[in-house]
Amino acid sequence: MSHSFIAFLAAVLCCPTFVWGIDLHNPNASVVLLPSYDYIIVGGGISGLVVANRLSEDLDRSILVLEAGNPDNYEEFIQVPQFVGSDIGSQYDWNLSTVPQMFLDNVTRPMPQGKALGGGSILNAMCWNRGGANDYNAWEAFGNPGWGWNGLLPYFIKSENYTPVFSKVIAQEFSINHNPSKHGHDGPVHVSYPKFFYDQTRNFFRALNFLGVPTALDPGDGISGRACFIPTGLHPENQTRSDARRAYYDPYLSRPNLHVVTGQHVTRVLMDRATGSGNTLPLSRGLRAIGVEFSANETASRKTARANIEVIVAAGALHSVQLLQLSGIGPKLLLDKYDIPVAIDLPGVGNNLQDHYLVGTFYPYNNVSVSPADLIRNATYNSAARTEYYTNKTGPWTAGSPNGVAFPSLSSITNISTDILHSAFNQSADQYLVANLDKTIVAGFSDQKSALVGLLSSDSVGAYEIINNNIGSLTVSIMHPFSRGTVEIGSSDPFRDPIIDPRYGSNPIDLLILVEALKFNRKILSTPPMVELQPAQFVPPINADDSSLMEVIKNGIRTEFHPSGTCAMLPLEKGGVVDSHLVVWGTQNLRVVDAGIFPLVPAAHLQATVYAVAEKAADIIKADYVAALAELRNCLAPTGIPKAIISNLVQSLNPITMATASSPADASASETPVVVVIVAGAVPARVPAPVPSGSESHTAVGSLVHGILELLGIGRRSGGMA
Repeated sequence: MSHSFIAFLAAVLCCPTFVWGIDLHNPNASVVLLPSYDYIIVGGGISGLVVANRLSEDLDRSILVLEAGNPDNYEEFIQVPQFVGSDIGSQYDWNLSTVPQMFLDNVTRPMPQGKALGGGSILNAMCWNRGGANDYNAWEAFGNPGWGWNGLLPYFIKSENYTPVFSKVIAQEFSINHNPSKHGHDGPVHVSYPKFFYDQTRNFFRALNFLGVPTALDPGDGISGRACFIPTGLHPENQTRSDARRAYYDPYLSRPNLHVVTGQHVTRVLMDRATGSGNTLPLSRGLRAIGVEFSANETASRKTARANIEVIVAAGALHSVQLLQLSGIGPKLLLDKYDIPVAIDLPGVGNNLQDHYLVGTFYPYNNVSVSPADLIRNATYNSAARTEYYTNKTGPWTAGSPNGVAFPSLSSITNISTDILHSAFNQSADQYLVANLDKTIVAGFSDQKSALVGLLSSDSVGAYEIINNNIGSLTVSIMHPFSRGTVEIGSSDPFRDPIIDPRYGSNPIDLLILVEALKFNRKILSTPPMVELQPAQFVPPINADDSSLMEVIKNGIRTEFHPSGTCAMLPLEKGGVVDSHLVVWGTQNLRVVDAGIFPLVPAAHLQATVYAVAEKAADIIKADYVAALAELRNCLAPTGIPKAIISNLVQSLNPITMATASSPADASASETPVVVVIVAGAVPARVPAPVPSGSESHTAVGSLVHGILELLGIGRRSGGMA
C-alpha cells in the first residue's frame, strides 16, 4: 500500500469536511439548510414522515424533508371527527381532477390528495383496517420476498397504539372483537373507537349475517370477506384525529438532525449522469441521485439540496410519478415529447394506476331514533352535540367516520361469480389496457390478472366494500379492480398538475361486479333487520334493471381516494419501477416508499398499509446501509490497510459529501457535468461509475458499497459492466 494512499486516508479521517449551503425561508420559521443531508425525503405525508422519523432516530444521520403543502393550524374541520371530509377542496388539498372518463360518461372526476404536513392523513376519513392476508401474499408472489402478510404484520403492529372499544356491552352489540397479538399498543398512531354508536349499524350487520355474510372476529387479523366495525385513527381520550404529523413529527421537533421544510415544491431529482461512463464493481448498477431541486412556486428561484446517501421519494402515487418523469425517469416516448433528457427509460413509471372507485346510493331510513342527518337538519340537536363533545369528548360528534362496513366475497353476493371470473380468466392480458403498452407492462398485468382471479375465487377475500353511513346510503366500492390507468406529465413545467386517467370501468369485469353489488343491496334492504328502518329506495330505483343499474354506475362512479400502483414493486421485466428494497430500477440510491409501490391495491382503506410500508421501508434503508458498511469492510480487508484504519474509515463515512464541477441546477443536464468527490478537504478526484443497465438486477447493498468505494476513489476500472 502506497504512502500516498495512507496520506489520503489520514485526510479522510482527520480533516474538516468541505461543505456548501443555502438559506431558505420556511413559512413557519427561518431555516438554514445544511450543506448536505444524508437522506433527502420528498414529501411530508404519511410515508415521508414515518421514514424521516425512523431514520432520524440515529442522531448521526441528517434528514431533510421537503413538503409542498403547509402545516395545518389544528382547525376544527381537521381535528374533529364530525367534520371528516370537510377539508376536501381546501388549501390542504391538491384539488386535482382526472381527465374525462371515456368508459363512463366522458366527464372528469375530482381526485382529492393531501397537500399538507401529514398529507392524506389529515384529509382522509380516518378509517383504519389492513385488508386480507391474501392481498399481501400476492405481493410476495410477484417476486418481492418479505412483503407477504407475515412480513408486513410486524409493521402494522409497530405503527399503531390500539385502544379497544370503551364498553364491553358496545363491543358485543356491534361485534367489535380484537386479538391483542395482532395489534400494537405503543406505536405512534392512536387507533381507537368513537364514543357514540348509531343503532343502524347493528341492523346492517344483522342483515348481512342473515344473508350469510359473517362478521369478522377482528378486522386486523388478515381475514377479509366479512362485515366489521373498523377502528379509526382517533385519539381515545380527546377524540381528535391522529394523523402522521401529530404521531411522527410533532413529538420529535427537538431532534437536531431532522429538518422539515414546508411550502417547497421539489421540481426534480438531480441525477449524477457521470455515473454512466465506467464501472468499478460487479454489484454496481445504475445512476446515482445526488440531490433535489426545489422552489416555493413558479416564480421563485430554484434551489438545490444535496444527498450524501439517498433520495427517498414519498410524494404519493400521483406526484411521485410526476417527479420521476420530470427527472428523466420514465417512458422514453413521453420524456422525448416534452424534451426531457432521458436518464432511465423506465416504462412502468406512471402505468398500473389502480384505485378503489365507488358508487353512491340513497335509501333514506324513515324509522330511526337518531341519525347523522339530524346534525345537519336540527340546529338545536347539533348545538347540544357540540357542547357534549367539547365538554366530555363523547356524543355524535365523535362518530364522523363511516365505521360500520363490509367486504363481502364475490361468491357470497351472487350466483354468477364463477361466470364473472371465467370471463376475466379468458381475457387476453392487453385486451382492456392502453393500446401499444410496453410488453413488460402487459406481462406484469397478466400476472396481476391471474392473481386477481385467484383472490376473488376465495370466500375470505373481499370483492368490494359496502360503506354504511347510518343515514340510508350503502355505498359500494370495487376493492380488487381489473381496470388500469395512467399518470403522466403534461409538460416539462413541474407546477402543472399531472394528467391523471384512472380509466374507471375500462375493464368490464369491474362494472359487472358493481352491478351485482347494487343488486345485493336490494337483498340487504329486504331483510327483516333493515325493513325495521323502513328504507326508501331512491338511487338506484327499486325497479331498476341491469341496464339502468349500469347507467347509475357510470354516472355515479367517484374515487375512494386510494390511487396506487404507479411505481409498482415488480420485477423489471414485469413493468416494475422499484425492486423489493424499493430502489428505483436503474438507480443506486433512489427509492420510492409511498402507495405507488403497491403491485396490487389491497381490499382496505389504505392509510394503515401506507404506515406499515413506510415502517418497513425505514428498516430496509437502515439495514442496507449497515450491510453496505460491512461489505465495504470486507472489500477493504484484502488491500492491506491496517484494521484500525479500516474501522475508523468505516465509522467516519458520514462526513463524505458530493458536489459537482458545474452548478447544481445543471447536475442532470444533457451535457453531463464532471462529478467531483470532496472528502474531508482532500484533493478532488474524478470518479467513473457504471453504465445503468435497466435489464439487470439491482442490488441495493452492492450499489451502496460501490458508491462508497467510488467516493473514496478505490476500485477497479473497466469499460463495461462486469
